Amino acid sequence: MRHLFIKMHLLEQRLFKWINGRLHHPFLNFWLFYLTHLGGATSAIGINLLIWALSPEPLRTAGLKALTALAISHLPVAVAKKLYPRMRPYLALPGTNTFHNPLKDHSFPSGHTTAIFASTVPYMMAFPALTAILLPLACIVGFSRIYLGLHYPSDVFAGAVIGSGVAAGTVVLWF
Repeated sequence: MRHLFIKMHLLEQRLFKWINGRLHHPFLNFWLFYLTHLGGATSAIGINLLIWALSPEPLRTAGLKALTALAISHLPVAVAKKLYPRMRPYLALPGTNTFHNPLKDHSFPSGHTTAIFASTVPYMMAFPALTAILLPLACIVGFSRIYLGLHYPSDVFAGAVIGSGVAAGTVVLWF
């Protein structure tokens, strides 16, 4: 079993280095640096608050569901970061490309990825046509976290699972 984990870890590091190193390009540097902030607290909370406060129904309810999912989804993220204190890749892997003011807290799972999936899934469930725009956008935010040297692919995958799961649960259990 240990041998399998070592192989998976090495495979993940290679994937990380390929995304973070070989794919670097000035065009992606610019766009991914800014798009990644859609998963940050200020953007995620602010956008959903505006939609909830200013939109007509049923978009208003979807905004409230997104805000609820966003709040709930950060509980398992906080617990996981405490239980599994994984060092961020730019700190663990020499030569990692990173940008301004990199984060110093634990890497697993990705909070930005959790937030963008928790925020977008309620809209995708309420308005399936939006999935063609929102799902790629959420995936780009997750991808940006690897590209910017802040998360491993498994951090992003875990964040997407947590955010999507909490959001789907929120929508299904909505009163």
